[in-house]
Amino acid sequence: MAVRFKWLYLMFSLLTTLLVGCQQGSSARFIGTDLTGTQFGQPLSLTDHTGKLRHMSDFKGKVVVMFFGYTHCPDVCPTTMTDLKKTMQLLGEKSNDVQVLFVTVDPERDTQEVLAQFVPGFNARFIGLRGTPAEVAANLSEYKVYAAKVSEPGKSDYTMDHSAGLYVFDKTGAPRVYEGYGEKPENIAHDLALLL
Repeated sequence: MAVRFKWLYLMFSLLTTLLVGCQQGSSARFIGTDLTGTQFGQPLSLTDHTGKLRHMSDFKGKVVVMFFGYTHCPDVCPTTMTDLKKTMQLLGEKSNDVQVLFVTVDPERDTQEVLAQFVPGFNARFIGLRGTPAEVAANLSEYKVYAAKVSEPGKSDYTMDHSAGLYVFDKTGAPRVYEGYGEKPENIAHDLALLL
């Protein structure tokens, strides 16, 4: 009986050690959804709010946070951008190694000038990106982002329904985390810090 108990104890100890080791070696510590190992997000090739053509490879060596939105958005977009501003404040000097990209889903109204006023208003280092409708559509497809124009009968103005989460890429440009809309700045900062 004593031999059987020792054997069970030994197996339990070994299993516990393996489980703890697996948890420490995995990326399950992210608060957001772990995207490690997924393949998407390669063709980013859009113009920034200063008129410079940008590619995802331009940001190698930095953790990239990408958000798809539009400047005429009444609530979700300014709220998310404010949360990202707070996230950078929480990271302090580490935020120098993070690049926030705001990709418009409304290239008709979000001109270079409009983006130049809106995006850096939250943080001078944030970059706004735009392209032709076809270029924006290609990137929306690649990143699995939903966006659709919503017009009200009798009104010339419109809003945009769109996905509202954040995509986080590590310093090599690989997708690592998806932060859902409304994630607290403290939690976003936690996940970014793991990649810095």
